[in-house]
This record gives sequence, C-alpha cells and structure tokens, in this order.
Amino acid sequence: MRVFVAFDDTDTLDASRGTGKLARWFEGVLPDGCSLWAVVRQQLLVHPDIPYTSHNSSACVVVETSDVTLVPELIERAASHVEQHMLPGSNPGVCVVAEGNRALPRLMAFGRRAAIEVVSQDDARLAADGVHLSGHRGTNDGIIGAAAGVGLTAWGWAGRFIEFDHLRDYPDTVAVEVLDQAGMLVAPVDRNVASPRPDDMVATYGWLRPRLWGGQPVIPVMCAGEGRWAAIGKAPIHVDTAGS
Repeated sequence: MRVFVAFDDTDTLDASRGTGKLARWFEGVLPDGCSLWAVVRQQLLVHPDIPYTSHNSSACVVVETSDVTLVPELIERAASHVEQHMLPGSNPGVCVVAEGNRALPRLMAFGRRAAIEVVSQDDARLAADGVHLSGHRGTNDGIIGAAAGVGLTAWGWAGRFIEFDHLRDYPDTVAVEVLDQAGMLVAPVDRNVASPRPDDMVATYGWLRPRLWGGQPVIPVMCAGEGRWAAIGKAPIHVDTAGS
C-alpha cells in the first residue's frame, strides 16, 4: 500500500532550502515498517491572485507500507516534521492520504484544477473531506498545495521526481539498462527514432529528474547520436546529427 504525504509552503523567499528538501528529509523519520518510494514535485498555477514563495510548487512523499495501522503515525510524524523544520513567515500545510481512500478521486480532480485555475482553502477542505489536511500557522494557505500535491501525485500523470532510488548519486552519463533496472523508463520524445538499446548511454547533465507519467518514473530523452541520448531537463539539448 502507498501513502501520499504532501507538504506545501514551509519556506520563505530568502530561505536556503525549500519545501522539496523538507519533503526529502521526511525519509529520515519514517516509522519502522515504512519505506520511501519517491518524492514528487508538483507545479501549481502561477497567478497574480495566488501568494507563493517562488514557483508555487508542492512536494509529495510517497511512502510504501504493508501495515495500514501505521497511517495515524505517519500523520503525526508529518505534522511534527513540519513544526520542526518550517521557517518563520511560512504558511505550511500537510495532507496525508492512503491509497484506496474514497477521497482520492476528489483530490485528483482538485489537483488538476489547482494546476490551471485559482482555488481556495475551502475548495481544498471540501476535496479532502474525511482525510488528514492541516494548516500549521500563518495563513494556512499551504493546505491548498498539500491537497493538490496528493491529488496530482495519486493521479499519476503530473510532476517531477526529486527523489527516487538516490537520483543525485547517478553519474552524468548512465546506461539505459541501469536506469531500467532501477525502475526508470527511458522514453524518446523526438520523432522517427528507434527505442533505446540496453547498452545505449543517457546524458543526464548531473540532473536526473524523471517525470511521473502513468504512475511511474519516466525519463524523456532526445536522440543525441548513435547509441546516445540526452535527458530533457535543466541543460540544453545539443543533438549531434553526424552519427545519426
């Protein structure tokens, strides 16, 4: 079973770290019987009517456990984690929902709305009726992003992985087979190319960030030459057509 634990608005504009880092730190306080599957960053609408720190994103920790009785402890630890690491002046929110909860379809719909239109705290509370949604000081606006973060991640077709199988430890160039064995699908997005071979190499530019597509981590790539692929992300793509 998976449990979605989302955080939002835990930092301030001049902070040295953001909500994503706080979410990744949550792995260190998971109770026995729980393990981290991933942390996914969700981008919400950027609009003049929406107060946000820098990019209006939230982060959802996806926890795996076979013990449903651990959900209340995850809620308690998530709230405590925010109280410990939130920064003064922030407006944190926490949402925790177990896989299969009947509120998830409402949260998925709410998350998709929050990505394209202005939504309110009341909208978030309505979507999260019957599950844990809490504000922690300030305006409590963080409950909007937390609820949306759960919904979008559970939906499975939005977001960018900021933690999965120790992403930051991968080299700048890595074989397709290695990524596949770790559970990351390498998917070409340019036209008229064959599928990557296991021994083909993917350039990550030191910034491997799969997308959440179809409920799994997918690395979109473009062909960069014979047996070579370039991950789409932070660095510009330089395609070498000489060997194509």
